[in-house]
Amino acid sequence: MTSINVSTPWGIRSAAAGAAVAAALMLAGCAGGAPADPGAVPSTPTGSATSSPPSTPTPAPTAVYKPADASGPAQNVPVPVLPEVAKTETKEGLEAFAKYWFELLSYGYETGDTRILSGLTSPSCTMCERAKEVQEGWHQEGRWLAGGKVTTPSITTTFIKASDGNYQVAIQVSQEPLSYYNPDKSLDSVDPKPADSGSLMLAVFRDGAWFVQTVEPIVG
Repeated sequence: MTSINVSTPWGIRSAAAGAAVAAALMLAGCAGGAPADPGAVPSTPTGSATSSPPSTPTPAPTAVYKPADASGPAQNVPVPVLPEVAKTETKEGLEAFAKYWFELLSYGYETGDTRILSGLTSPSCTMCERAKEVQEGWHQEGRWLAGGKVTTPSITTTFIKASDGNYQVAIQVSQEPLSYYNPDKSLDSVDPKPADSGSLMLAVFRDGAWFVQTVEPIVG
C-alpha cells in the first residue's frame, strides 16, 4: 500500500505543546433532562358509559449532540460502540476493530476522554501517546479542541498471523482541521487539514479481545 508521509499525522502537534498544558480534571459530559410531567388523566362525567383513554407519558428529552465550535466544547458526544463482529478473531472482526479504534481516537479529540482507547492500546505506541497527550491537555483548565474528526476511508488486512501473534492492518486515515481554544474563548492556533495518510496497525487477539500494539505511519 502506497501512502503519503505526513510529518504530523492525526493533527498531532509537537510533544512540547501537549506537555505545556498543566494537569487538571477531565471535561465531564452533559446529562440529559428529567422526564416531563405526563399530566392528569381527564375525568369521566358521572354516569357516562365512555371511559377516558389512558394518558401517554411524555418521553424524556434526548440529549442533543453539539459539535465543538468557537463558543465552547462539544456536548453529548456519542461514545463509539464496539461492533459484535469486532469481538471475533476473523478478518472482518479485525477490520471492524481497527475502524472502532480510530473512532475512539476521534472521540478523544472531541472530549479529551482517552480511557477506553488507553485500555485497548499499548503504552509503547508513540504516536498513540502523543495524540492522547494533546487530547487530554487541551481539554483541561477550560481549554478545548474543535474539529479534528478522524475517519478511515479504507481499512485492509491480509489477516496473516505473525510468529509473535501480531496481525497487520493497513489504514487510510483522514482528519479534519483542528482548532485549539483557550479558556477565554480565544483561538490559540489551527492545524490545517493534513493530506490523507497511511498507517500500519499491529494488533494481537488475546483473552478474547483485540489489543493494539502500535500504530505507525506508512512511508514509501
